[in-house]
Amino acid sequence: MDRAAQLSLVALGLIASVAALAALRDLVAPMALALVVGVVLSPLSDLWERLRFSPAMGASASLVLTLAAFGTLGLLLQPLIAELVHQAPKVWADSQEVMKAFRGLFAGLKAATRELSGAVAEGARAEAGPAPQQMVDLPAVTTGALMIAPAIAAQALTFVGTLFFFLLTRSEIYDWAARRLVSPAGRGQLSQRLRRAEGIVSRYFLTITLINAALGIATAIALQALGLPGALSWGIVAFLLNYVVYLGPAAVAVALLLAGVAAFDGGAAAVPVLVYGALITLEGQFVTPALVGRRMALNPLLVFVALLFGLWLWGAIGGIVALPLLLWATVVQNGDGLAIGAARRGEA
Repeated sequence: MDRAAQLSLVALGLIASVAALAALRDLVAPMALALVVGVVLSPLSDLWERLRFSPAMGASASLVLTLAAFGTLGLLLQPLIAELVHQAPKVWADSQEVMKAFRGLFAGLKAATRELSGAVAEGARAEAGPAPQQMVDLPAVTTGALMIAPAIAAQALTFVGTLFFFLLTRSEIYDWAARRLVSPAGRGQLSQRLRRAEGIVSRYFLTITLINAALGIATAIALQALGLPGALSWGIVAFLLNYVVYLGPAAVAVALLLAGVAAFDGGAAAVPVLVYGALITLEGQFVTPALVGRRMALNPLLVFVALLFGLWLWGAIGGIVALPLLLWATVVQNGDGLAIGAARRGEA
């Protein structure tokens, strides 16, 4: 009974913690993202320290470089967003034609079945005319954007402040955690594990960043050769979304299919997504296992569940931080730093 009572308290504590994290997502999610970025930037912080920068100067330099990188990516993606908005009417019209063809096929199959003749007649009346296009209420869209702007600004400020102060005091944070979480005999070991986890996760994501950059460059070159507008921006999208295992490449594939429909006619519309599929298969099955190493393995099911949980809990930010947090926790738990994720092999 005592054991059951303890397990019940643990379960209730977990449920309460998850509920609190979900309720405070606007505050906790940008903080978690900032901590993950801070861990990834740890080699840069060590570099400032070796160059004898003061802690405040080193943290400021890392923060400025991070914000500059985010701003540059946003500027590079702006032409792609503008092109997608411009091509939206053509994509909608072509999609409607495809849907009409499928509806006609299904209507023919229904008509061949006498038992469903009533349903066929009803379906024919429902599909008698083309579906009216919904007009976008621009004033409503503008008002909605203005309403969410303060929330976005608050999250950005939370991210910037958390990242700066984590970079400024990360050594003190690790020492504090070692003093508070374990007995005096184990403080040195926990502190070493925290720093080892930081270094391993950072090196892992540096390797993955190089792989994703190569994928983005190859995607941009291939799409430019095909004549798809905004090839450079598509390469950046492929680079960024490949951090989100499984779902990221799937989202890029769907977006490229829509872009192909907007840019080309007939079967040529599927060529961009097929080319990207070949590249992502090559990356997932050969390049990543060769560079990351097969001994650094996480269970793919664990990765997928963590990704879904992060998306459910914090949305897009949760999907970004799910794998880094899982890697960090695994390395801290194992202590030897060997069990980090090559589960990306299964994403293709």
